[in-house]
Amino acid sequence: MINEQIRDREVRVIGENGEQLGIMSARDAMKLAREAELDLVKIAPQAKPPVCKIIDYGKYRYELARKEKEAKKKQKTIEIKEIRLSPNIDVNDLNTKATSARKFLSKGNKVKVSLRFRGREMAHMQANKYILEDFAKQLEDIAVVDKPIKQEGRSLTMFLAEKR
Repeated sequence: MINEQIRDREVRVIGENGEQLGIMSARDAMKLAREAELDLVKIAPQAKPPVCKIIDYGKYRYELARKEKEAKKKQKTIEIKEIRLSPNIDVNDLNTKATSARKFLSKGNKVKVSLRFRGREMAHMQANKYILEDFAKQLEDIAVVDKPIKQEGRSLTMFLAEKR
């Protein structure tokens, strides 16, 4: 909220250089802001009384946008890559899938390993849990189980993340 939008009876006012000007009515604070040819901006509406600052609003918005942009630059997005296995997978195929999972993990992504069941395979879901456990064992030198094995519909899934 800026200038006339501020309807509070009393506000704590901070000057343009950061000095405390004390608690006063919103009207008096507006007069001070006009004399300085600046805007009165409510920066902490939840405080008792609300805190308002005398600043140039355009410059304030620009600074906020710049800080947001800087924060966005520094944050790292983590992708989740999925590897699908089937209950009758052979050892060599499992090793190939483990190699690709290792590549994903080394790039900093998380890996979702899902063991898909079809038809009659559904009857032996828990018996085939060992496939996912073996997969996790193969990658235990660089990966840690982020979310343990869980049944989701027709598949068992687990998430692996890179070791810190």
